Amino acid sequence: QFQLVESGGGSVEAGGSLTLSCVVSRNTDTSLWVAWFRQTPGEEREGVAAIIANDGTTILAESVKGRFKISKDNGKNILYLEMNSLIPEDTAMYFCAADPYVRHILSLGAVAEFDYSGQGTQVTVSS
Repeated sequence: QFQLVESGGGSVEAGGSLTLSCVVSRNTDTSLWVAWFRQTPGEEREGVAAIIANDGTTILAESVKGRFKISKDNGKNILYLEMNSLIPEDTAMYFCAADPYVRHILSLGAVAEFDYSGQGTQVTVSS
């Protein structure tokens, strides 16, 4: 087992930026799927971004393309989510997730079911 701890959430005005970080207690090498998903009360979890294991290709939800960027620092075992041009609809609890067993996913929504995830960090965007 390993742990993930998110940080970097906060309250910003629309148009602002935030960068979320996720410290992973194991090597975030290429064999590990890593991702971010978000959830608002009463809504289903939404996959936001992922890095494909053994490939490095990044996947972004249509709703965040052109505004968000996912990256990782394998040397520090940290996953990032850079969020720009934030809109009120981005308001949610954001979670990082990881899974060493996944081989492929059919949709980005599957990242919300990864074996490991953190406790979340709240992002609130005001209009």
